[in-house]
Amino acid sequence: MKLQHLLFAYTFLVLICSCSQRQEEARRPISHASGTFIKKSIERNKKLIATEEKIIDSIIKNDTLKEYTASKKGYWYKYETKIEGESDFPKRGDIAYFDFEVKDIENTIIYTKTETKPQVYYVDKQNMLTGLRDGIKLMKKGETISFLFPSHMAYGYHGDDQKIGINQPIICTVTLKDIQPDPQAEN
Repeated sequence: MKLQHLLFAYTFLVLICSCSQRQEEARRPISHASGTFIKKSIERNKKLIATEEKIIDSIIKNDTLKEYTASKKGYWYKYETKIEGESDFPKRGDIAYFDFEVKDIENTIIYTKTETKPQVYYVDKQNMLTGLRDGIKLMKKGETISFLFPSHMAYGYHGDDQKIGINQPIICTVTLKDIQPDPQAEN
């Protein structure tokens, strides 16, 4: 009996000691990230953008017949066909019908209008190239605009897995065929 009491007392004592309120210090991570990868990536992207902007700037300077406009989003465009007068622009909730072709920066066709098929785009509700998503909203029905997109506004560091390579700036010539309100949109 004494052995049972002694064993019980010992177990009770161990239990109380193990439940004490001492503060343990948090463990530190084994490796520390220095941020150099991110810093190098930022520098690499800045250089890439600067190089692409120089190429685009030389294209603009060599095209003396057209006037280019710099967008607030970081691409440039020129009107091939401009509609004067009052007209609506596509806005969120509209459906934009358009054709486009894609060229590389040397003006070589990558995708023809036939290959890209007529497009039906639900404005700001569908996934699309960053540059085109914004550029479509600058157009009136019947206009044709050529957009010069640096790679980060086009297919980016990944390309399109077909004909457009990584970090490739492109020229998209877009014709806006029609704009219709989305019948499914909430009013």
